Amino acid sequence: MTKIGIIISSLRENSNSQKIANNLLTLLEGKADAKVIDIKALPLYNQDLDKEGETPESYTTFRNEVKSVNKLIVISAEYNRAMTGALKNALDVGSRPYGKNVFSGKKFMVIGHTPGALGAFGAVSDTRKVLNFLNGIPMNQPEVYLSAIHTLFDEKSVFVPATLQFISDVSLPPYFCIRVVNPYHYT
Repeated sequence: MTKIGIIISSLRENSNSQKIANNLLTLLEGKADAKVIDIKALPLYNQDLDKEGETPESYTTFRNEVKSVNKLIVISAEYNRAMTGALKNALDVGSRPYGKNVFSGKKFMVIGHTPGALGAFGAVSDTRKVLNFLNGIPMNQPEVYLSAIHTLFDEKSVFVPATLQFISDVSLPPYFCIRVVNPYHYT
């Protein structure tokens, strides 16, 4: 069974990123071995800390979690038209020490979300750019942009039917497509 790691870019409890991840975990149940790879405990990357025998345990745990999966789904909130600082830090931690980049050869897709109308294009672009540089293998399609994210869940934080169908279409089949989802238009 394919092992999928889900990286959540937001550190906030009950964030929209967490809600998306929870829905993905339910959707992938029985189809893939999916788990969340936590980035909350990662201190800011500092090469001075990353020495043989002195590496923070959280760095090692994160790197091992990424190594243990075949594919990554990165859920990227957009902060000021860019990826979150927490996500950038996680990518930096995983890329080090030099020559031991855990993202190299790892297949990935990015799901961007924002309460605004542009669907987190900046965050997705930044995330893909860094993972491409780190020799990750992008799933070029889909590029998933979830606009007006607060409208795409019901009162129990479950995707509304149109969002559920869209996410099922892009995250389950072996091929993917590019679409923008917002509450006003779904194709």
